[in-house]
Amino acid sequence: MESGLSSLLSVSIDFETSHLFFPRIIHWTLAGLFAVILVTRVLPFLAAVTRGERTLPIVGERMDGLRFFGTLALIVAYFYLMTVVGDIFPYTGYGFLFVSMAFVFLMSLMYMHEWTKKSVTIVVINAVVAPSLAWYVLAKLFTITLP
Repeated sequence: MESGLSSLLSVSIDFETSHLFFPRIIHWTLAGLFAVILVTRVLPFLAAVTRGERTLPIVGERMDGLRFFGTLALIVAYFYLMTVVGDIFPYTGYGFLFVSMAFVFLMSLMYMHEWTKKSVTIVVINAVVAPSLAWYVLAKLFTITLP
């Protein structure tokens, strides 16, 4: 009786693969949610497209080349300059802070339709406050090393 009860209450952990337990659960959950989205949203939409009731949203519309290629260029510059500025101020996170401020500012200006004094002021405040808050929380509160 003793050996049966102790075997029920004993726990053995395989430390070689134990770190994969929760990622596997998350992967299968995400795969299941993706399948549900496919069945409930995408398949009915594609059926409506084949019947001619709806059209694909991308086909036949004019592309905004300035914003598309501008976004790609800003993203590439963001990651490149974050390392360059981070090397000037090593282990401080200022590369993340300063480059994120410029990135948010330029992206906001690029997607802004009307440039008024009020909207540009809001963009400037957002470009300073949002990265500063993220930098403070990550670098100072959680002591995460930023570029």
